[in-house]
Amino acid sequence: MIIKTGHYSIKFEKGTTLAYLCLLGLLLALGTWQLGRAQEKRAFLEQQEQGSASGSIELSAAIEIDANAVRYKKVKVTGHYDQMHQFLIDNQISDGKAGYFVLTPLVLQGQAKAVLVNRGWMPLNKDREILPDVHIKEQQTVVTGHINRFPAVGIKLAGAETPTNTWPSVVQVVDSQVLAKKLAYPLFPFQIELDKSSPEGYKREWQKTAIMLPEQHTAYAIQWFALALTLTILFFGYSCKKNDD
Repeated sequence: MIIKTGHYSIKFEKGTTLAYLCLLGLLLALGTWQLGRAQEKRAFLEQQEQGSASGSIELSAAIEIDANAVRYKKVKVTGHYDQMHQFLIDNQISDGKAGYFVLTPLVLQGQAKAVLVNRGWMPLNKDREILPDVHIKEQQTVVTGHINRFPAVGIKLAGAETPTNTWPSVVQVVDSQVLAKKLAYPLFPFQIELDKSSPEGYKREWQKTAIMLPEQHTAYAIQWFALALTLTILFFGYSCKKNDD
């Protein structure tokens, strides 16, 4: 197809035009996707800020709590630690050293439901067969901390959520339903990261999830749109020819 405009003609060759339209659609889609990701990250960072700044909440077995809605919120829980049935999350790295996160069930006072309290990180023993001593001095306690998801892994291997038969029980990936079945009582679907000032804890350097900032996604979006504009200029520059007078 040829379009004539004054002294110039624009010739749309079938193959070139098809390639241009495909690439243009891809570049615009990538730019739009990055803008959407930027908006998601803004909402996520706002949730982090609001959760950290809000007042403490109290857990109750009678209340169904959405783990995502209360993530990062401060929490205060009264109950007793189930010292005999603790979990060690394996393959946790701190300062380049391998170790465990110690998860201890805290049974809510007067209730038959518990929440897993992450008491912090401790290193592996030289002999992996010897599990660390996670003894608790005061089993009846008031726990303060922040609600968060359980530690995640990049690749989940088959059976990683199955705890060992030992106590403390070693597990690679935390599935609260699987652990609740082993404990024989229900668990909340999230953990409490124990405050640094609280007793009965180990190394606690809690960090909020590291994410790409919204501004970075916006910058990438601008780059994709700029490439789309450049492609359009090159396409029309190639297709536009001066008419012979």
